[in-house]
Amino acid sequence: MTGTTAPEPSGPGTVIHARRWGILAILSGSLLLIAMDTTILNVAFPSLVADLQPGSVEQLWIIDAYALALSGLLVTAGALGDRWGRKRLLLIGFVVFAAASLLAVAATAAWHVIAARALLGVGGAAIMPSTLSILRHVFTDPRERALAYAVWTAVLGGGMALGPIVGGLLVQDFGWPAAFLLNVPIAFAAVALGLWLLPESRAPRAGRWDWWGVLQSVVGMIALAGGIKQLGKSGLTSPVPWVLLALAAVLLTVFVRRQLRLDNPLLQVRLFTDPAFAVAAASIFLAMVGMGAALFLLTQWFQYAQGYTPLSAGLRLLPAPLGLVLTSVITPRLMHVFPVRHVMGSGLLLLAAGLALPWVVQRFAEVGYPAMACSLAVLGLGVGVGTTVASVTLMSVTPEADVGGAAAIDETSYELGAALGIASLGSLAVALYRGGLPDLGLGPAATESVRDSIGEAAYVADRLGGDAGDALLAQASHAFTLGITPAFLAGAGLAVLAAALNWALVPRDIRPTDHTH
Repeated sequence: MTGTTAPEPSGPGTVIHARRWGILAILSGSLLLIAMDTTILNVAFPSLVADLQPGSVEQLWIIDAYALALSGLLVTAGALGDRWGRKRLLLIGFVVFAAASLLAVAATAAWHVIAARALLGVGGAAIMPSTLSILRHVFTDPRERALAYAVWTAVLGGGMALGPIVGGLLVQDFGWPAAFLLNVPIAFAAVALGLWLLPESRAPRAGRWDWWGVLQSVVGMIALAGGIKQLGKSGLTSPVPWVLLALAAVLLTVFVRRQLRLDNPLLQVRLFTDPAFAVAAASIFLAMVGMGAALFLLTQWFQYAQGYTPLSAGLRLLPAPLGLVLTSVITPRLMHVFPVRHVMGSGLLLLAAGLALPWVVQRFAEVGYPAMACSLAVLGLGVGVGTTVASVTLMSVTPEADVGGAAAIDETSYELGAALGIASLGSLAVALYRGGLPDLGLGPAATESVRDSIGEAAYVADRLGGDAGDALLAQASHAFTLGITPAFLAGAGLAVLAAALNWALVPRDIRPTDHTH
């Protein structure tokens, strides 16, 4: 491929879908459901644990089953939608999602929830690539398509931030099953409206279905996602994450080499030879490393270091999604007026500024919520601009026959970027937190618990009570604040790297919002 956008049937004579804005609303609602489900369990989890009493291993599987299934199946689902029909796969995904939610609501044992979470990931994997692929098919006008992708990005980021808020409201009144029951009416409404409004589209290909490729990609991606998650939980010294990452490297290398040899591959790996495509995917990935780590660490900071309830903590994260939603209005216009690489690079630098802000403030004063709120707002604006332009560019330079695979790559970049941010920058923050703790004057067991995490420190402080507990929590909170701000700064460095890649590699003539290229 060259550094220009793929030809589109735009301009005079283009067929404009009359119901395209209604279709966008349905697909945005679909994505909102999936995005919220990635974070809604954060506030429902304590109630679930108290009710079902899962063991430590079962708790890990309850948390990870959804993301592992989703990450592992995105590539396969994208290719299946291209061949079988994107509308069909989307609607099946919603049926699976509703059934899995009902299974979770009726759960009486931990393994029921694990199975339900895995099945939710299967449904999510069927839904997510289909949303972008259908948008590409329905919005034939490049400027309208840019706006549609901007809304898609805003809904994805906003849904992840809204998950803890909605979950907190439901769980405090109705218990943890309500977090899953919410999915059912939304899923059925999406199926009913989808049957009525959504057009079918596909990209038929000759040749047999590549079952070996499916096996390699699914196992390889699950191993990759699992290795990244285990790296954050077990640390650098545990052999488990390294074994999983080595397995992922072998299987995904074999998968890529196989796809390059096939006439009709499951995933068109050669898409990465286009600099605009490759840099756009890398930009999403690197931006989400910082964004994912920031939201994860700040959720802990609000709840444990600042003493807020889960619902209050979720509300205090709102500057980020509000900033992201604001960019859905302005980014398509910016892309039409200025070169893509300038807009994308500027958004990534804005993200870097938001991530670096708490570290800068800490040089001069104690970091409180005002500084964190400003940081969230700025990084929300930056990640909204940067990832919106990246998604628009990535999809625009992709030929129509490969949009399912491109959508899967886009969403995999979001998922794996956030997971790697939590694992790597989260681990860095914990290491710095431990190094910043003073001599606590506690017994060996209590000291080890406090050093384990800020959450354990808050628990020990609550057990101590009185002035001793307050003093311990103040020391732990200060150490945690000293730990997270350098981790944010590391995320800012990755965002600057992504911006530099944009200015160095993205061609000047990329204009996804133009009718002619």
